[in-house]
Amino acid sequence: MKSYRVLIVDDEPVIRLDLRTMLEAMGHVVVGEADNGVEALQLARTLQPDLVIADIMMPGMDGIELANRLARERIAPVLILTAYSEPEMILGANRAGVLGYLVKPFREADLAPAIQIAVSRYRELRALEAQTLNLTQEIQARRKIGRAKRLLMQQLGLSEEEAFRRLQQAAEQTGKTLAEVANAVLLAHQVQPDQEGDSA
Repeated sequence: MKSYRVLIVDDEPVIRLDLRTMLEAMGHVVVGEADNGVEALQLARTLQPDLVIADIMMPGMDGIELANRLARERIAPVLILTAYSEPEMILGANRAGVLGYLVKPFREADLAPAIQIAVSRYRELRALEAQTLNLTQEIQARRKIGRAKRLLMQQLGLSEEEAFRRLQQAAEQTGKTLAEVANAVLLAHQVQPDQEGDSA
């Protein structure tokens, strides 16, 4: 099993100690401990752990809110360890972006796969987000290039192929991307680069 950097969050010192002992025996590194969600959030922002293991019921900020904040800020996945297994608790954890849920008392045999699944799912989600962002940027770039081509065709009486070649030549000469050149063409003619339009 891979070794992960873990932040433990529980308001019971005995639980934190037991969890630390178990994690270190499994080969993980406990980078920090907190007894409440507010402190845990600050530690997570600073330490950037691979995983946060948190209790649900804590003073200040509970585990659900902590998980919600960590998910929004894209800091780390959260594995909830709790004595509560009510459906509404599980639903709340799911909505907050919790990637694992274990009910106390737990054993190392339960903890090991839960950790692996939580970290793996988190990394898959981040990879999907990156892919989506790249696709969105590519679509926006194609739209800009398409609008710039049409503008050159209208202004200079060029064919579509000639207009595209002009953009390519400008990109090569300036060391910029086609999208950056298209953006400059649109701005120079006072056309909003983010205006809706057809793709290239």
